[in-house]
Amino acid sequence: MGKLAFRFLVVLSFISFLLVLPCAQGWSKEGHILTCEIAQELLNPEAADAVQDLLPESAGGNLSAMCVWADQIRLQSKYRWASPLHYANTPDSCSFVYKRDCHNDAGQPDMCVAGAIRNFTTQLTTYRTQGSDSPHNLTEALLFLSHFVGDIHQPLHVGFASDEGGNTIEVRWFRRKSNLHHVWDRDIILTALADYYDKDGGLLLEELQRNLTQGIWSNDVPTWERCVKVNSCVNKWAEESTDLACKWAYEGVEAGITLSEDYFDSRLPIVMERLAQGGVRLAMLLNRVFSEDATQGFAYSS
Repeated sequence: MGKLAFRFLVVLSFISFLLVLPCAQGWSKEGHILTCEIAQELLNPEAADAVQDLLPESAGGNLSAMCVWADQIRLQSKYRWASPLHYANTPDSCSFVYKRDCHNDAGQPDMCVAGAIRNFTTQLTTYRTQGSDSPHNLTEALLFLSHFVGDIHQPLHVGFASDEGGNTIEVRWFRRKSNLHHVWDRDIILTALADYYDKDGGLLLEELQRNLTQGIWSNDVPTWERCVKVNSCVNKWAEESTDLACKWAYEGVEAGITLSEDYFDSRLPIVMERLAQGGVRLAMLLNRVFSEDATQGFAYSS
């Protein structure tokens, strides 16, 4: 697909997105933008050049401008197949098992967020070897991957099938009706922006980056980036999310409850860390798949 045609598709997708919003989008727009902004700052020159080459002209070289695209196109018939790729449903057992949990409603394997990250990472490796002759749409692969790495770090995107990742658990967020999934997608982030950052996402981004370089997470970054076998790494990220869903998202929550200061104060650090981890790991994937050094590649066995 040419960049002009892709730009036209993006405009149509955005109109569709405004008309009918899907019920669960992963991180909110703000969350996905933060994840991609963190990642872009951590790209090495080779990866930065490849990302700029693959992005549509409308993005202006800014990956974060396109990180909600995968949500914007979800209701289009052309992309309906991708809807199950935003999450993985698990039994109420606080565990993620790829072969058990990574499938769509029809039972097709690999159709979940973990499978999507594996697939689009593999597709992007053809950029160096085949370039424009790649059999894949590498622009779409980049946009899907950037979005799904964010999704897998939202704990309730690896939540319980019985409540659709918290979507059917209706709660109140302070004085407003919400559901548990939406609380983690957006409510916690928006409340933090309003209470601590004067509704300025740039200030929140600065704090996240500060904590990555010289703050509370600076010693953790090498561990977050460590990855030899990409499939195992992606499974680990999913396992982290379902563990956090059990310990923090679902804990103490029942339908009809009001969640306010105590829940917000104790869960905000989890949300912030997952946004940061998603950005660091997205950069790691892109740096590796776009590297000209073959030794920087991944093993793909489980």
